[in-house]
Amino acid sequence: MTEDEFDAFYASAFPRVVGQVYALTGDHGQAQDVVQEAFVRAWDRRREFGAVAVPEAWIRTVAMRLAVSHWRRARRWLELVRRDAPREHAPGPGPEHVALVQALRQLPDAQRHAIVLHHLCDLSVEQVAAETGAPTGTVKARLSRGRAALAKHLSASEDARGDDVADAIDVIDGKALASDVLGGKEGDPHAR
Repeated sequence: MTEDEFDAFYASAFPRVVGQVYALTGDHGQAQDVVQEAFVRAWDRRREFGAVAVPEAWIRTVAMRLAVSHWRRARRWLELVRRDAPREHAPGPGPEHVALVQALRQLPDAQRHAIVLHHLCDLSVEQVAAETGAPTGTVKARLSRGRAALAKHLSASEDARGDDVADAIDVIDGKALASDVLGGKEGDPHAR
């Protein structure tokens, strides 16, 4: 079958076969997809396809088999989903997390950005400086001021809420920030 003959066959048979497969599937979009796939397969084998006695029947058979395969996959997926135990609901953020987020929101943007990059993303002061475009000394100042402000906000939250806020240490993966904020440790906070 030549390309022109295949194009003519496609133009005449496509709407008819889509209608027939649509009657089988009840989904016009799926019918178009599987018939299109059948024509692609025929195109890939057009030399052998030209020897087929009734090409439209070949297209229809392939399209219907593809539609049945789609149904089987969908049914298997549905069975797997039904077998899967429902996942437990993930708990919401704890009071320590909420307190930390609220305290971070009260910081100026530059200080919050420096603290998040340094303590949560575990970047060195030099890496924070490179990423923010600020000099190293400025980053150190932002970290120092940010930690002091964060300590003040978290201690006010701790007084208001109790011991839960002290657990903010866990929220930031045990980084030095928590001990600096809640414990008030002295020393070089930029030693990293």
